[in-house]
Amino acid sequence: MTFPQRIRRLFSSVPVSSASVDASVTSSPLAVPTVPVYLMQQVNELITLNTSPVYKPEPLPDWLADENSLRDEGVLFGLSDARPDGKINQIRAFFAGQTASLDELVTENTEKIGELNLLIEHRESRITTLRGQISDLRDSKPTPTNLIRTLVSLLLSVGMCVCNFYLIDETLRPIFPNRLIALGVFLAGMFNLFGRTSFFYEEGTRLSVRRVLAEAGLPLAASVFILAKALETQSVGQAIALFAFTFFLFLLAGSLFLSTLTRLQTDLASIESNRLMVVNKVQSPPVWETEIDRLRREIDAIRMQKWPIVISLNHTQTDMTRLNTKRDELVNLFVSEFELARSLRDRLSEQQRKLLMNYD
Repeated sequence: MTFPQRIRRLFSSVPVSSASVDASVTSSPLAVPTVPVYLMQQVNELITLNTSPVYKPEPLPDWLADENSLRDEGVLFGLSDARPDGKINQIRAFFAGQTASLDELVTENTEKIGELNLLIEHRESRITTLRGQISDLRDSKPTPTNLIRTLVSLLLSVGMCVCNFYLIDETLRPIFPNRLIALGVFLAGMFNLFGRTSFFYEEGTRLSVRRVLAEAGLPLAASVFILAKALETQSVGQAIALFAFTFFLFLLAGSLFLSTLTRLQTDLASIESNRLMVVNKVQSPPVWETEIDRLRREIDAIRMQKWPIVISLNHTQTDMTRLNTKRDELVNLFVSEFELARSLRDRLSEQQRKLLMNYD
């Protein structure tokens, strides 16, 4: 008999005797027992035993399993001066012990799933990288080169330098028969061969006296030396023309020769890069496709390993939700009876309180 029924019977006009109470108790219909929700879930878990582990919760203690007893305790707490916090904490503590192992299992499964997801992510990232490499390789085009033009320019530059040397040698031979002298003058004039750059081939270069002397001083000195010796054997006009020709040849030929060598090096590197690209287009895509297939199989295997863990995690979370729901249900049951009794406590006399508290 619930607390409201007791209140209605207490305030009824007919006095309540022990015989009538016994008669009412014996004549009241028996409550049909209902199957608890957690037992039904246990049955469902047993049915799905092949896909998830069966969770076997501890049986509820008598003071929690019998809801009528819990209601009576709520009424007693409400009619007395006791506070309900201790009883509520006791209920929560029992269910906290029930869900402790489930919390550990949820944490463990969550960490495992996170590790497996990280492995899948790494492999998917590698697949994306390989697909990008395959796409880039297929879209790549050979770098254009001017090897023939560069070779012709190099041969012309070498021929020009060689002819210039013989011109200087013919000019100095009447005075200096030894060709090493002519070679020394020629190399001195070709001083630009030893420089990295020349202001003749740079745009926006700030000229200074020091730089002009550094680049043009030695070629000018060599050309003046050739002019002085040419005046002894040739006419003034021929000597001046020879001076102008050798001076500008010294200034420009060295840089032209070095720039031609640089272009030749660039063209050879481009040709080698194009050759490797052609080889890679033939050899690399099949290897990368094979690796992509292997990574896909590994991802499928990891997902197969992850699936039972995910199922176990879902069942564990379901069990935790069920226990927490049962906990809240019992707490609310106790609190509702407590608050109802506490709200009516001041309206009852001392005799009525004792009668309710000692009521069987």
